[in-house]
Amino acid sequence: QVQLVESGGGLVQAGGSLRLSCAASGFIFGINAMDWDWYRQGEGNERELVARITSGGSTNYADSLMGRFTISRNNAQNTVYLQMNSLKPEDTAVYYCHTQIHIMNYWGKGTLVTVSS
Repeated sequence: QVQLVESGGGLVQAGGSLRLSCAASGFIFGINAMDWDWYRQGEGNERELVARITSGGSTNYADSLMGRFTISRNNAQNTVYLQMNSLKPEDTAVYYCHTQIHIMNYWGKGTLVTVSS
């Protein structure tokens, strides 16, 4: 079955960096065939799109994150990454990996990032 498993979250001080990973399994084709997203949801907030990498390799970011976060993928390892730099307390959230095939959406269970001041 399809599974997305996030890892790499933890506690970091403001200004620090983390790299999140999303390991994908159960697909009959490579991860480069789909668009991949990172979303996040902070306490009391709606889930928001952080970054996207398309099947064509183009990337999109939330305006507020431009220059701090970078999404990438390793097709051979079936893994999508989110490099997070210059972290701020407002980045504290559960971060989720996501993809969509036709009308079917696939989500990981999330990894918690906590940024202290």
